[in-house]
Amino acid sequence: MTEVADAPTGGQNGDGSVELGGYRQELKRTLGPFQVFAISFAFISVAVGIFSTYDDVLQNAGPVGIWLWVVATVGQILVALVVAQLAARIPLSGSSYQWASRLANPKVGWGFGWLTFCYLAIAVLAVDNALASQAFMPLVGLAPDEDTARLITLIVLFLQAVLAVASTRLVSLINSAAVGVELVLVVVLVLALTIAVVVTGDGAAGNLTSRGVAAHAPHYFGVGGGLMLAMIMGLATLVGFDSAANLAEEAKDPHRSVPRAIVGSVVAAGVLGMLFLLALTVAIDDIPRISASGSPVAAIMRDHLGPAVERTLLVAISFAFFGAGMVVMVACSRMIFAMSRDARFPAHRLMRRVSPRTRTPVPATVLIFALGVVLMVALPGAALLELITASTILPALIYGSTIVLYLAVRRGLDRRKGAFDLGRFELPVAICALVWTLFALFVLVAPREALVSVVIVVGLLLAGGLFFLLMLRFDRAALESEPGEAAAFKH
Repeated sequence: MTEVADAPTGGQNGDGSVELGGYRQELKRTLGPFQVFAISFAFISVAVGIFSTYDDVLQNAGPVGIWLWVVATVGQILVALVVAQLAARIPLSGSSYQWASRLANPKVGWGFGWLTFCYLAIAVLAVDNALASQAFMPLVGLAPDEDTARLITLIVLFLQAVLAVASTRLVSLINSAAVGVELVLVVVLVLALTIAVVVTGDGAAGNLTSRGVAAHAPHYFGVGGGLMLAMIMGLATLVGFDSAANLAEEAKDPHRSVPRAIVGSVVAAGVLGMLFLLALTVAIDDIPRISASGSPVAAIMRDHLGPAVERTLLVAISFAFFGAGMVVMVACSRMIFAMSRDARFPAHRLMRRVSPRTRTPVPATVLIFALGVVLMVALPGAALLELITASTILPALIYGSTIVLYLAVRRGLDRRKGAFDLGRFELPVAICALVWTLFALFVLVAPREALVSVVIVVGLLLAGGLFFLLMLRFDRAALESEPGEAAAFKH
């Protein structure tokens, strides 16, 4: 079913975790602490998330809706702390799939893996399509056009696939540069907007408590109302921090670097995002006009800092989008690879192959590109939009399930010396994280507009269930045994 290591060698500063899991160290450990952090931070991509969703907050809840970002940040930090506990103990590619397989059983693990694969495969498409339509096309002066956006999306997908196949180190270098640009961009824009507002007097601190164009909206405080919809900005942005765990077999000292990257990326994104939102909101000088603009962030930049800064913003955002999409593609390919080497993914004999030259899973990466092409060509506009919207529900399901898993098995987890550990705070943190995740899931599925997205998620689960039944019928052995030492990650 899988290739077992000849002997534990330490896996190039991996403490032998891959060999203990029953595998050979096929992927190359090239990622240092900052590169690992950059992977999680790039997936979150706070500037990209705010750029894409700020208009929804203004239209549904008004400027005051930005304060829900604080709530989402605190909740997602709690989730990240629980995820980090598992990442510190089982640093294998496949993250939640591996955790559930080894701490519960392979059948449960397969369910985690399928959910994560669906989420990541859709997320690649969502990020790249947003890059094309919201950043690149306005940057080069192209009028909004769905066909053009789809063509650009396919070109971006192809470029990302080529880079992902070529070298993990190359991906990490590009991604680190994108993260550096994003960090500098947010800090500079916060300072520039603050100075511009102070000097010109255009803007108002009163915006921070204004309901704006949503002032007279019915059911504003109700279930599925405007205020609840504003929560989606934080829920859709502050996700993917566990992507570092998907590349754990390529990280140096993963027991420490991966959990620190998971928690640190959410904290950094939450703080920087809030500062950015405060600066943007105070700088609004005409709430109805900005709320009605197709891209309020760019409009605010143009008003206060001029067209040149707006174009610079779009360049930086495009680069950040590209880095985020590439990270999602790489994380998804590692999930496919991890499931395939355990013979639990379609065409697993092909999908588990790693190039001996580049040390990357080439067929798995090509599959993600091929799926993107099929979806972009086959799905009409409305269906594609609903599919992308459905991807916001999947991470809440995955995180909620991961927390339940942790609560069920935490007493049996190995306590590795020097690894990330919450100690006596683990139980209260996990319980609070579970309560938060259930609330977040309710926020995502409660609006009437979410019905189609919920149906799509159910459809993805049913499709996975069909393949699962086929495995039970024709390859049951793959779901009944686990490679490596049975108690390798337990005490």
